[in-house]
Amino acid sequence: MIFEPRYSGYEDRVRQSLCDQPLMSVIFGAVASSVAPGLVEIKVDVRSEMLQPRGNVHGVIASAVADSAAGYAAQTLIAEDADIVTVEYKINFLAPGIGSKIRGIGKVLRPGRTLFVCSADVYAEDDKNSILFAHMVTTMMSVPV
Repeated sequence: MIFEPRYSGYEDRVRQSLCDQPLMSVIFGAVASSVAPGLVEIKVDVRSEMLQPRGNVHGVIASAVADSAAGYAAQTLIAEDADIVTVEYKINFLAPGIGSKIRGIGKVLRPGRTLFVCSADVYAEDDKNSILFAHMVTTMMSVPV
């Protein structure tokens, strides 16, 4: 789908908001590698403290990346005087998240006046492989700031 943003500064706002979240930007080292209307990609370099004992990415890391990617995808489509909050989400873990990087791709499936239905896929990647290991479906809500 092709979406029209309501605010021309959406890309700068998404990138700044991610930088302003210490959990994502400082602790996880997350960066928004791509920002477009209704679509945001977030990348994280995997560190040892992000892993389960068997070497796969902890589910809370994947959930945070998916939630952020989907939320920022919704944020690209809201007015300048609004923000996005998560109403609910469901995440499926499809495979072990084993790789040197993870990449979350958030997409708006249906934008509404107040509620946005979104999805996010999280991939575990290394130099040779990219494996989808988590899939999230979520509802986001636009709130006044």
